[in-house]
Amino acid sequence: MMGRAMQLVVIGGGTAGWMTAAALSARLAPSGYDIVLIESDAIGTVGVGEATLPQIREFNALIGVDEADFIRACHATFKLGIEFVGWGDGDSRYMHPFGRFGQTIGGTEFIHSWARARDAGWARPLEEYCLAIQAARQNRFAFPAADGGDVRASYDYAYHFDAHLYARYLRGLAESRGVRRIEGRIVDVVRDAEGGAVRSVVLEGDRTIDGDFFIDCSGFRSLLLGDAMQAGWEDWSHWLPCDRAVAVPSDRIDPLPPYTRSTTRSAGWQWRIPLQRRTGNGYVYSSAYIDDDAAVAELLAGLDAPAQAEPKLLRFRAGRRARSWVGNCVAVGLASGFLEPLESTSIHLAQMAIVFLLRLLPDSRSVDPTLAAEFNRLIDVEYERVRDFLILHYHAARRDDTPLWRDCRRMAVPDSLSEKIDRFRRRGYVHDYRDGLFAPPSWQAVFVGQGIEPAGHDRLADRLGADELRAQLEGIAREIDGAAAGMGDHGAAVAAFCGGGA
Repeated sequence: MMGRAMQLVVIGGGTAGWMTAAALSARLAPSGYDIVLIESDAIGTVGVGEATLPQIREFNALIGVDEADFIRACHATFKLGIEFVGWGDGDSRYMHPFGRFGQTIGGTEFIHSWARARDAGWARPLEEYCLAIQAARQNRFAFPAADGGDVRASYDYAYHFDAHLYARYLRGLAESRGVRRIEGRIVDVVRDAEGGAVRSVVLEGDRTIDGDFFIDCSGFRSLLLGDAMQAGWEDWSHWLPCDRAVAVPSDRIDPLPPYTRSTTRSAGWQWRIPLQRRTGNGYVYSSAYIDDDAAVAELLAGLDAPAQAEPKLLRFRAGRRARSWVGNCVAVGLASGFLEPLESTSIHLAQMAIVFLLRLLPDSRSVDPTLAAEFNRLIDVEYERVRDFLILHYHAARRDDTPLWRDCRRMAVPDSLSEKIDRFRRRGYVHDYRDGLFAPPSWQAVFVGQGIEPAGHDRLADRLGADELRAQLEGIAREIDGAAAGMGDHGAAVAAFCGGGA
């Protein structure tokens, strides 16, 4: 790149904005780009994205985050999966783990050997063949082994953290690398009269900030992409009916669990996220089935510890922008779309948008439209696969005692999801995409946990004799039991990172 530095303007702070600024400042040549972030302290952030997926560790590594420093600064805890309560029959519990079930036997996935053993009547429950689940159930944690052949390498981990503290932490990194923060509220957007590109934004007080490329991290407001660029909205509320959440912190729970919990309620579900000094709680619900006061009462009645503040109400709608990159403006995070936090995907979707942007960011002030087209293709695939995974939870939920859950069971689902359900129900098959958030073990966990089990199995699973297969499965289960027992207490592991003060 020749001449003056390209002016990159990030609109909005919060988690998405400071993730974007930190990544740009960490990965781009400082001589080629000038990065500015505009935010207003008068505008609050959503701040409910406190549970993450293992991919967050890749992002932190990408921008040079020290794990121990991050855990101390953001009051983080470790996360081995998500427990779902009441999504099957009655008070049933199952866990979506960050790890695999068993191991490949006879050249085929473990689920097929398990299905054969289940039909023979001597298989343990599927969860007993997963180390991440067994450790989580016992509130244990250890870092995965480096040796891929070790059962202790069969899982991954993520974090729970305070989203406000994470944004503050990333701000410190970004500013130390040259990002300039400008305080102010945007009151106008100036676009080119001919091509429609964004040329500048105007702040209160008539201050103008020029730019060559703009990243919209303004949250649900979507000031640039939605308002100025008029990117259309694709509504998914007919599949994901929840449109509100009420959130409240409560006291820390002990022993400290290394997993998020999602519990069904009458008109939605309640989250529980264990942090070092408090517990994050919230009720995601549909206003068509319950009013706000009743939702608050149901949330408070379901807390495991005393509340620390008044509940905070949030409004949203499920869906995405028809295009996330228009002209010289791209949206990251809630400005691009929203899928409820059932599987902790909000921060991940922002992360993927940032990664795609780093690959495709223009190196000149003339934006190649093929870059925008490829970005939109990639982000659309990501959103649609996550959408289907979330819809599966609602549609396959076996609770039927309230109108919401009965309606979810009856709703027509996207063909892409219907085909996935049919393939698994017939033969236990889940397509393993090269790219994509949720791998086969994630789908297997939700399918089996909510009562969708394969009627058949891969014929390759019949290669071993019954006695040999049974011995292998019992050996796997014993190895997992021993590995889980050898792990330390999760709370102690967190305290060790914090000098014993967690």
